[in-house]
Amino acid sequence: MNLTVAVQMDPLEKIGIAGDSTFALMLKAQERGHQLYHYLAEDLSYEDGRVRAKARRVTVQRVDGDHFAAGEWQTLDLATDVDVVLMRQDPPFDIGYITATYLLERVANDTLVVNDPRSVRDAPEKLFVLDFAQFMPPTMISRSLADIRAFHARHGEIVVKPLHGKAGEGVFRISSDGTNLTALTELFGSIWKEPFIAQAFLPAVTEGDKRIVLVDGEVAGAINRRPKQGEFRSNLAAGGTAEQTELTARERAICAAIGPELKRRGLLFVGIDVIGGLMTEINVTSPTGIVAIDKFNGSDTPGLIWDAIEAKATSR
Repeated sequence: MNLTVAVQMDPLEKIGIAGDSTFALMLKAQERGHQLYHYLAEDLSYEDGRVRAKARRVTVQRVDGDHFAAGEWQTLDLATDVDVVLMRQDPPFDIGYITATYLLERVANDTLVVNDPRSVRDAPEKLFVLDFAQFMPPTMISRSLADIRAFHARHGEIVVKPLHGKAGEGVFRISSDGTNLTALTELFGSIWKEPFIAQAFLPAVTEGDKRIVLVDGEVAGAINRRPKQGEFRSNLAAGGTAEQTELTARERAICAAIGPELKRRGLLFVGIDVIGGLMTEINVTSPTGIVAIDKFNGSDTPGLIWDAIEAKATSR
């Protein structure tokens, strides 16, 4: 079955094709004979009960500087003109992102949206993980300096980060002497209206932060992301390097616990982050890492994802 697929993502001109997970998914879709369209979240509109997107049909190829070709602009009715919408724009998870989920939710009965827009809205990375607190490091979410100071006193070194941040941006390590804790708390409070998150620092991060990818609730593969010298953030966007890895029994237990809930919520492509056997995030908005996983393992994670999408699309 050939599908018409609309990909809601960032501008194609700006992506780094070598490691971009969405680009890998588009290549695999094209290989399987699916027709691709591209649009930005800002191109969504609603009128008279219909949700539409101003989009262009695209073809893709793994050639730097010449990685896509686009046709003329056209308006797609997302309930009738396409079979699948891939919601893959990068965070920040802001009101624009949330609004897009509300619009896409209106077509979800007619068109398969991956990941499910209501579940994406209801499962922010650093909040959804609280449903599985037994697998997490000590965590506090607050705007209160007094609360954060007390948390720091209990745990010594901590990490402070924005609640809806991405790619390691705005993540700070606070040493045991508390240097800059007050200033950072004031800064976070002035920039963001929402609370921020503090977690006990995990020394095991020097050995890496595992990104584990689950497809329809099942483990598809993992990489270990090791921080560069002098850095504690292991995100690849922050200079971390990817390594081949295997899952521990503890990590498999975490995946077994969360997998059924991911499947139930329609969260088909998910990446979790685990440091020293403790889960810090469940990434559902635009997970990454599949290109590196396949490089090390000789696997075909985009193929697994499309197997799951195709099965769901044909069974509707």
